Amino acid sequence: MTNEPPSETIDAEPSQRQEGGFLAGAQVILDFLRTLPSSPGVYRMLAKSGDVLYVGKAKNLKKRVIAYTRAERLPLRLQRMVAGTASMEVVTTHTEVEALLLEANLIKRLAPRYNILLRDDKSFPYILITGDHRWPQIVKHRGARNRKGEYFGPFASAGAVNQTLSHLQRAFLLRSCTDTVFSTRSRPCLLHQIKRCSAPCVERIGHDDYERLVAQARGFLSGQSQAVQHELVERMEEASRTMAYEEAAVYRDRIRALARISAHQDINPLDIAEADVVALHQAGGQACIQVFFFRSGCNFGNRSFFPAQTQDQSAEDILAAFLAQFYDDKIPPREILLSHPLKPDDAALLIEALSLKAGRKVALGAAKRGDRRKMIEHAYDNAREALGRRMAESSAQAKLLAGVADLFGLDAPPRRIEVYDNSHIQGTNAVGGMIVAGPEGFLKNEYRKFNIASPDLSPGDDFGMMREVLSRRFRRAQKEDPDRERGNWPDLVLIDGGPGQLKVAIEVLAELGIGNQAMVGISKGPDRNAGRERFHLPDKPPFSLPPNDPVLYFLQRLRDEAHRFAIGTHRARRSKAIGSSPLDEIGGIGAQRKKALLHHFGSARGVSEAGLTDLQAVDGISDAMARKIYDHFHPAG
Repeated sequence: MTNEPPSETIDAEPSQRQEGGFLAGAQVILDFLRTLPSSPGVYRMLAKSGDVLYVGKAKNLKKRVIAYTRAERLPLRLQRMVAGTASMEVVTTHTEVEALLLEANLIKRLAPRYNILLRDDKSFPYILITGDHRWPQIVKHRGARNRKGEYFGPFASAGAVNQTLSHLQRAFLLRSCTDTVFSTRSRPCLLHQIKRCSAPCVERIGHDDYERLVAQARGFLSGQSQAVQHELVERMEEASRTMAYEEAAVYRDRIRALARISAHQDINPLDIAEADVVALHQAGGQACIQVFFFRSGCNFGNRSFFPAQTQDQSAEDILAAFLAQFYDDKIPPREILLSHPLKPDDAALLIEALSLKAGRKVALGAAKRGDRRKMIEHAYDNAREALGRRMAESSAQAKLLAGVADLFGLDAPPRRIEVYDNSHIQGTNAVGGMIVAGPEGFLKNEYRKFNIASPDLSPGDDFGMMREVLSRRFRRAQKEDPDRERGNWPDLVLIDGGPGQLKVAIEVLAELGIGNQAMVGISKGPDRNAGRERFHLPDKPPFSLPPNDPVLYFLQRLRDEAHRFAIGTHRARRSKAIGSSPLDEIGGIGAQRKKALLHHFGSARGVSEAGLTDLQAVDGISDAMARKIYDHFHPAG
């Protein structure tokens, strides 16, 4: 259905007219309004380059989008967004709740420049009770939850998970070994001897009794800790009455392990089984959000978040945007306690969306008194202290970047520094690593690895490896961002190496037609001692810095991080290569066929040397597959 264009005028302050962008962007929006429906949906503002500038949701798309044509009602951030808008895209939804969920997903995936962004490149660890084995195991899990079983969490850190797992193993004696280890055990392992496993691998416990332990662990992690502890107390007392003192001692130790899970915590909520406490503190144009996780009546730890683009936003708007993005890939708890009450419309929409995602009612709000209020105040204090530390670190980082600019003659402190290093062993499994740093420290989601694949390189050719890495990096930059508008071009490139590596880097950029790129080589200096590094700049003599210079320490950190990243990538590739087999290169050879071939011939080499008739004799290998395997190892000609 086509709607008539609205009879709206575009108002702009003189400053916007002088910039010459707002009127053009607003006209793009007005033109788009001609076909915009009045239904719920999500809209995207796009730059001329195709980059997404902003993602928003609306109950009524037409009424919401037209607001962007009125400059006097927009903060400066959104005025700039409108000025950069060259086109729009819209996705309609059935309900506003669907629009909210889609908006959160798109913001996290696309990271638009003008949205409030949750910066979180770390996944949360969970505890998993597996459901794909007759004897379930209890393990730490991080990443996609695609393994069958029940997940409990999230936990704020790996340390919190490990500590809880240690106590859970003592309390419920569930196995933590892999399925492969479990299937090959012939006698109990050390964990059984120290009373942290019931040894189901050698049937020291019956299956029904083990399932009872699994059910108790599941109940405890689901918030039924009091019921589980009461059951264990009853069993201990019953064992004592029948004078089964060794059995009673086992129950006693299990009860103590459960008690340790909730002991020694900063906060121990008495009447909260499952909740997240979310507190926000703003200062100096920045914001910190502190999240405390409470599950099973226990504190599972806390984590700080520093969302971007919050300078001109209210606390209510920041919290609303944060909650939508934070729970985009997590199941929300039954209760979320907030330091600031949300706007009524936002609160109602979030409650409906989070309840839909959780499949049950989710309570959302701010407490005014009692233990809940104390928990919020505690989280708020942590948010304030974390933001103070962050601002102090940012100030120190800014001084160091200014020092780098002075040292290397840059026009301004660099906002993006890229550092390159290579790693290999005699040329094998060679990789290149690129790390990125800026005013906010290391930007780990910007790190890149390069598998060295050129067949023309001789083993150990460090110069050739650096040439390949830099060529691939800057060719891609030219292709994806030729106008350098996305902020992905470096202000400074640091090369881990001396004048030879620097010469290669300069040649690469010259071949690509890239000029005005600041580049510096860092070599170890005499005796390769830390603190005696030599810095190499084009057309300038090398120099060193005093050992106690803070800028030297900062540059060493950058170089060492690149070295760590390159070595870690190399080791991962080498480990993968060690576990690989020539049979993996043949299409259609899965685990079962691979196993059958190796059992029949003893090794991959035996398979490669086998004749066609011998291959056809293997169970599970058809004549066509035997021919395919034979042809792979004996190519024609």
